[in-house]
Amino acid sequence: MKILAIALLVLCAFSTAAAQNPTEEYLDGLGLARLKNYSSHRISSGNRYVASNDDSKRILPGETLVMADVRGAGMITHLWVTVANNEFAWPRLLRLRVYYDGHKTPSVDAPLGDFFGVAHGSERDLNSLVVHDSSFGRARNSYWPMPYLKSCRITVTNEGNRIVPMFYYHVDYRKYASLPADIGYFHAYYRQERPARTGRNYEFLNIKGSGHYVGTVLGVVQTQLSWFGEGDDLFYIDGAKQPQIYGTGSEDYFNDAWGLRDSDGPWAGTPMAEGERLGSRLSAYRWHVPDPIAFKNSLWAGIEHAGWTANQDGSVRAAFEERPDYFSSVALWYQRGVQENLPELPYGPLRLPFGNATQIAVEDSLPDVTTENGKAAVQREVDWAKDLLFFEAAGAGAKINIPVDIPEAGQYEMIAMIAQAPDYGDYLALLDGGSTNLDTRQAATSEIPFPGPEIFRNYLPEMYVAKDRALGMFQLSKGRHTLTFVCTGRDPRSAGYNFGVQEVVVERVLQEGERAADMAADPVPQAPGNGPVYRGRPIAFYLRSLETVSVQNQPTMLRAIGSFGADAGLATGALVGLLASSDTEVRGAAANALAQIGAPAAKSVPALTELLSDPSPRVRCQAALALKSMGANASPAVSALIRMLADSVPYARAGAADSLGAIGPASRAAVPALVDRLKTDPGPNYVLDSAIYALGDIGKDAAAAIPELEEISLRPRLSAPAREAILKIEGKPVPRYH
Repeated sequence: MKILAIALLVLCAFSTAAAQNPTEEYLDGLGLARLKNYSSHRISSGNRYVASNDDSKRILPGETLVMADVRGAGMITHLWVTVANNEFAWPRLLRLRVYYDGHKTPSVDAPLGDFFGVAHGSERDLNSLVVHDSSFGRARNSYWPMPYLKSCRITVTNEGNRIVPMFYYHVDYRKYASLPADIGYFHAYYRQERPARTGRNYEFLNIKGSGHYVGTVLGVVQTQLSWFGEGDDLFYIDGAKQPQIYGTGSEDYFNDAWGLRDSDGPWAGTPMAEGERLGSRLSAYRWHVPDPIAFKNSLWAGIEHAGWTANQDGSVRAAFEERPDYFSSVALWYQRGVQENLPELPYGPLRLPFGNATQIAVEDSLPDVTTENGKAAVQREVDWAKDLLFFEAAGAGAKINIPVDIPEAGQYEMIAMIAQAPDYGDYLALLDGGSTNLDTRQAATSEIPFPGPEIFRNYLPEMYVAKDRALGMFQLSKGRHTLTFVCTGRDPRSAGYNFGVQEVVVERVLQEGERAADMAADPVPQAPGNGPVYRGRPIAFYLRSLETVSVQNQPTMLRAIGSFGADAGLATGALVGLLASSDTEVRGAAANALAQIGAPAAKSVPALTELLSDPSPRVRCQAALALKSMGANASPAVSALIRMLADSVPYARAGAADSLGAIGPASRAAVPALVDRLKTDPGPNYVLDSAIYALGDIGKDAAAAIPELEEISLRPRLSAPAREAILKIEGKPVPRYH
């Protein structure tokens, strides 16, 4: 903390030095004594009903949550987010976007986790001056200033396949009477290459414009043994043929030396450094706050993807050679105007470290689990909707053997989601009796040798579910394998030797010649027209492209059309036609685009109604979300939405109830079915929440539901929404903060 305080004071001194004059010398270095000319505000996820503590939002698969939509000149000064979710790598699946001054193209476009400084969809602590992640990475804070002249809109989209049951946030901002017209807009942009492209340096950013570069977040997954990071950072400014800024190695760029290890600091750090094994992951950040990199016309920023390489036996092959590791990054910068000419990001699961992931709910394998010197059980709802396969171990040497079924032969990265608690022990992992997390090289070949298999230290003074532990890459045959966890002891502070695993994740590794989805092709700059553009192109471009691109690329075009929002109403006919596509992704993307357009796409209601019976639950949910966006215009879909309330997938039932609520009083025919949900639905609670809120939004015509709402109000987690719904049905005022 002392170092951080000194760094902050130094930064403030630099920032105020130019403006100081003799009459201002009495002012404190932080400027706190200077009176402010703005007003302070916050938008949050907090429930406006004063009797409710349900202060989170939930986000269905495919849904976009508007976190803030503010008007007038101002500046975002702080974002805080915490999330409860049980989908693997969800921080990589949630997409954060920030739009300024009515533009359709987001200036911030990055996975939520990467934006907050940690790659790979992982949760880790990070302690810097502009980004601070704590609570084992679960509390995320950004202090990047984001000024705007007319408006700012912040959204987060769930591009995963599971519901986000709890999403809490704060957006702190200032309102100004006006700001200088030439203010720089804050930008953040995500890229990935899997693997990094042969014969080319990895690119953080390649843009034209005027501004200054302020930060990099880098993620690397090693596909080979040895030290990946001999690559130098390179910055080509204003079209220079040679880099004006040229580094000496990857760790040097991140202000470290002789390799990278877990660390943090005001301007640089490494939240995750797993060594130099096959499958090891690294996440690092570098903030150019004291040293912004200015450019007047253009900037290319990137890094070489080269390092040490090894032969099959672990011996050194080369001390500097291009490597095919998997790279991802977020570039951060300020520039004049909004940057329109960057490619579209890969969607959702395509951003996962390997572009795929299979979550194995190991607690469902309890009948096939065997143990030595302990007993296994299942613990439900341990930490916000997360279940555990729990091992009550008697002491060191105790073992739990967990079956893992592999669908097809191949190379796989394996990750175990391991809990930590006050009574947990230390464990190592074996796969089919062999070591995991093992670096087979001689120590002399590695700058940071890994001393044998990693032992997972699972003691924490509080319960945490769960930390993603990389076990390594393995060549696996099709069929059943056995993952064994062996107790090696415990921390002196631990009350026991226990162990808990939430799930095991297997990710298929691409083979030579395969390439995962990377970035879309660089957009061709378009001549500015009179209408809105998305990534520099008018909607007409995307409608034309929709007719010529492959089915595989149609979802990208459809999502781009959706980015025009209500201005894309003219595209409704084309989107309706693709709701009948044989491709699941196309149908879902078309429904998603209609959801973004909203009421101007009301003529799509009949086709969306048919889509409520789609074989894909995600598509059914996206159809319901599209109907929700159309409000009372979607009333012809009420009967189909009532049927959907009995869907086998909980988030689909919740989506149907949400849509009925958005339709409002015209959904009165759904009251009996919604009451039946309250009586019989097995949960989770978010389904019941949706049914309760829908009854309240239907209003007085839902009076028959009041007895059941009174009954369910006795349940603590559902009490507040039930009481609020009763007030709305009875036509009484609902006490609110705003």
